[in-house]
Amino acid sequence: MGKWILEPGHTEAEFKVKHMMIAWVRGFFKDIHGEIIFDLNNPNKLSMKVEIAVKTLFTGESQRDEHLLSSDFLDIKKYPSILFESTKSEQTGAQTYKVTGKLTIKGITKDATIYTQYLGKWITPYDKTSVTRIGLSGHLIINRHDFNVSWNSKLENGGIVVGNEIFIQLDAEGLLEKELIK
Repeated sequence: MGKWILEPGHTEAEFKVKHMMIAWVRGFFKDIHGEIIFDLNNPNKLSMKVEIAVKTLFTGESQRDEHLLSSDFLDIKKYPSILFESTKSEQTGAQTYKVTGKLTIKGITKDATIYTQYLGKWITPYDKTSVTRIGLSGHLIINRHDFNVSWNSKLENGGIVVGNEIFIQLDAEGLLEKELIK
């Protein structure tokens, strides 16, 4: 099995959520670490461990970012990381996978499934040598209330400021670990 180390400079998680019932607000996290176990000769076995540093949240609006990092939402002082660890995977197509695991946000762990696509492998320059890289892209939808990320405010006619579903896109680039240890 190949072990691939996530490269934080080329890995990110993006999210979007409905705002004021009519538009999307997007944001992302950049400081992501972890590993992927993936063998190109045995693609049925795919596993991953991912840790996202909550402090890197960015939506483009500093006041909103501060609110999202507060105890109303992600509570960074108590919960500095979001974690995902896979428990099983299923190949669903030539280069697609259903990766199921445990997602932990604000200390609450729930089952989650990331629908993942293998994007390819390439040998690339790395420092003064070269390294083999793979790319994966995945998406999932969660209900934020499942993780006690429940602040909201009501609008007239039954509307709400922040939608309940969070759409998450994860783009990952992994470096083959055995080539990094040389």
